[in-house]
Amino acid sequence: MKHTNVIDCLQERGFIEAMTSEEIREKAMRPMKVYIGFDPTADSLHLGNLVGIVLLGWFQRFGHTPVVVLGGATGRIGDPSGKSLERPLLDDETIRANIKAIGRQFEQVLRKEPLMFNNAEWFAGYLFIDFLRDVGKHFRVGAMLAKESVRSRLDSEEGMSYTEFSYQLLQGYDSYYLFNHHDVTMQMGGSDQWGNITAGIELTRKLTGKTAYGLTFPLLLRSDGKKFGKSEEGAVWLAKEKFSPYKFYQYLLGIPDADVAKLMRMLTYMDMEEIASYDAVLSTEPNKAQRRLAEELTLLVHGQDGLEAARRVTEGVGPGSDAILDADTFKEIEADMPHVALEEADVIGQKYVDLVAKIGFLPSKAEAVRLIKNGGAYLNNKKVADSQLIMTKEDLVGGEYLLLASGKKKKILIKIT
Repeated sequence: MKHTNVIDCLQERGFIEAMTSEEIREKAMRPMKVYIGFDPTADSLHLGNLVGIVLLGWFQRFGHTPVVVLGGATGRIGDPSGKSLERPLLDDETIRANIKAIGRQFEQVLRKEPLMFNNAEWFAGYLFIDFLRDVGKHFRVGAMLAKESVRSRLDSEEGMSYTEFSYQLLQGYDSYYLFNHHDVTMQMGGSDQWGNITAGIELTRKLTGKTAYGLTFPLLLRSDGKKFGKSEEGAVWLAKEKFSPYKFYQYLLGIPDADVAKLMRMLTYMDMEEIASYDAVLSTEPNKAQRRLAEELTLLVHGQDGLEAARRVTEGVGPGSDAILDADTFKEIEADMPHVALEEADVIGQKYVDLVAKIGFLPSKAEAVRLIKNGGAYLNNKKVADSQLIMTKEDLVGGEYLLLASGKKKKILIKIT
């Protein structure tokens, strides 16, 4: 590695928004335990969460121990930081299922399985009165009200419930508990977590007389200031069941030039020299950098099998592609693209122009004829040249699929039921 200190590496990559002390650099010269908390508000993490996981991975690569805290207790409330509305409350069964699901995603991204804790372990038996006496007395209401996450909500029409207001006590206690029982000396989080992190450091100092540390990283924002990780269908989930490797790969292929280098720095372990080489050819070699980013991230999140599936599907559905189509490929992408189910009698013996109009793929038969004349109509990746083309059983891929395309981007899959 170019650097001997993880902090220098992270600063070069733009990972560090703020640190509670410059002593962190010196502390990082020796092995230490660092943690990030993840509340199980869904059954999958998303692309924005990947920044924190990769950050833990960098500490791991420099010989430190990454610690993940899954909020079985705090997830019952939901962190108000960065939220304009209160989260809907989840039942215990849902939270347990979410914890089990997202726990597996850390094992995929990190080289070795991190230390993992569920904060329900230390909150489950803590009586409310005891918690107020032992922990609440160390928090000053004025300081709690001054935190940005609280002030912004108090000024809103929605306001803030006492439940959410108390969240910083719970996260602060997490920090103290891990420091005192497991020698975890630093908490990390997104820039919106600064108030919660400093609250934990202050509580630890009051209860132990010792110093804990904190570090925040920038939120993953696009060049236009909006958050990354949103697609037309919603969040870009890391779980393949919610967002397939093919969709994940395609999303990354569409990243604007202005954002590619930043995502390479913050979401991958690519060398800075390699990142600079791709940044240099953005204007002269279109999509080359996006393809590299898509391959690297799909491999990181979905493994070699996921990457190969994404590549195979991408090649298979490209109009004019020489890739051999098969039913297995279509089964993989069936849920990832527009598709309809038809009976065989509604397809075999029908004209291509009638079929595309019937399923609403094109507005009319006349439009379909024009598309054929202009060279933009495809059937199973082959250009359609005859407006009188009739569908036959030989056209069915694997005896059950047809792939229609208008140009290179608009596609629809027909499945024979």
